[in-house]
Amino acid sequence: MPSDIAVEKKKLKNPPLKLHYLGDRVLRQPAKRVTKIDDELRQLVRDMLQTMYSEDGIGLAAPQVGINKQLIVIDCEPDKPEVPPLVLINPVIKQVSSELCIAQEGCLSIPQVYLDVKRPKTVEVSYKDEYGRPKTLKAGDLLARCILHEMDHLNGVVFVDRVENSLTLAQELSKNGFSYQAVKPVA
Repeated sequence: MPSDIAVEKKKLKNPPLKLHYLGDRVLRQPAKRVTKIDDELRQLVRDMLQTMYSEDGIGLAAPQVGINKQLIVIDCEPDKPEVPPLVLINPVIKQVSSELCIAQEGCLSIPQVYLDVKRPKTVEVSYKDEYGRPKTLKAGDLLARCILHEMDHLNGVVFVDRVENSLTLAQELSKNGFSYQAVKPVA
């Protein structure tokens, strides 16, 4: 269920929020549940969307901008102004498909690094929207991948933790000024 929080899908010279990068402790802390959905939170959603569009992203989790809340914004179609973004508050994975697929991922918190990650092809997630209404969404392909990627952020996991080819991972991180020591592989 798309959001009706309206922000223009455009780049700002000075986005409202500052991104945190791989190696920053804030990216490794589990996010806290949102307890109050109000105008302040909706403004944070707007700020996150504007920051995401400014950085050419299609997803952004609150921990990436230093905010320890279970809040995600997603827009897999940033070039289509008529397609509203998705806002997920306190998202919970209900089900994932047993079918896995491998695709390249990138992350606003690890600029210029794009690597293959294996994830479930589909996901079912329940969440609250920006007005506190409970929602359930079944997603596949890019949207499923984006939801799973952003939900990882809420658990202190970054996509590079899921990269299986450690040699390529080390080379890509090093080439872009990130430390392989910052990776915490997930089983």
